[in-house]
Amino acid sequence: MTVSTEAILQDLIDHKIVQLKVDDTFTFASGIQSPIYTDLRQTISYPKTRRAITKALAALIKEQYPQVSVIAGVATAGIPQAALVAAELDLPMVYVRSKPKDHGTGRQVEGVIQADDQVVLIDDLISTGGSVLGAAKAVKNEGFNVAGVVSIFSYGFPDADKNFQEAGFAFAPLLTYTGLIKLLADQQVISNEDHARLAKWHQDPWAWPLK
Repeated sequence: MTVSTEAILQDLIDHKIVQLKVDDTFTFASGIQSPIYTDLRQTISYPKTRRAITKALAALIKEQYPQVSVIAGVATAGIPQAALVAAELDLPMVYVRSKPKDHGTGRQVEGVIQADDQVVLIDDLISTGGSVLGAAKAVKNEGFNVAGVVSIFSYGFPDADKNFQEAGFAFAPLLTYTGLIKLLADQQVISNEDHARLAKWHQDPWAWPLK
């Protein structure tokens, strides 16, 4: 089954997993006023959407990181996605805690990785990339190779691009904010004027809403 990213985006819109406001805002925990809100944890509750995302992420990983030999889920939202993709690719899976355990072995990376493995990390959403980069560094600090990072969705913040570049990890999102608003503009759900206005948000989210 081949599913386009536009079809997946449409599913996310239809299920209200991704919501967009043109004349109002959502407030992030950081205080950012945003025209978009995503709750990608909900994707696992919709079998059709879940299967489409799994197959699309698997195809993206094979295309971008053909040397992959282990799939890693970033706690917590990346764990179910990683389990689904690892099963699709018939690869081993591990998961990465947000911090090392404070008891027992004190491990942060749970599962088996071999010295020559190439690990691809999966998270659901990338804003600045902080959590997934912390996970990637944890894998690297334990002596293993990180082939790269993928996500279901990325806001496309310049800070994220800078953070991935400085950390030295490759990153490939399946879906993007720019792709979302283009789809809505093509469907005439939003006007060309609104599209142009919304396109500016991810370049400087702290300046939103634009007057």
